[in-house]
Amino acid sequence: VQLQASGGGLVQAGESLTLSCSASGFSRDYYAIGWFRQAPGKEREAVSCISMSNGTKWYADSVKGRFTISRSSADNTVSLHMASLKPEDTSVYHCATVLVPEVIKGPGTSMCDFDYWAQGTQVTVSS
Repeated sequence: VQLQASGGGLVQAGESLTLSCSASGFSRDYYAIGWFRQAPGKEREAVSCISMSNGTKWYADSVKGRFTISRSSADNTVSLHMASLKPEDTSVYHCATVLVPEVIKGPGTSMCDFDYWAQGTQVTVSS
């Protein structure tokens, strides 16, 4: 599996950024693609993911109403548009994919329970 991510950078609070991720190398369909973030000293947080088959979306409560995820199933590309960014959104964002859906993984798992991820890209929001 290969994940190619782009986007990220430094913006001021209230501004927007778009992250993109392209997946390849998996012999079967990707169940979902999305992002998680992790800041130094903090736990990993799933941000958003989208089902590549039916477009079902999931967002963390902390980003609902501000972030929008979209997909292109034809080329396994997913974009995350981040609007109204806040300083607390500052983190390293990792593109990630779910290869095995939660119905197979079993109880305690979720739609955005990622199986594989790429190196992250830094998003910094200044106040």
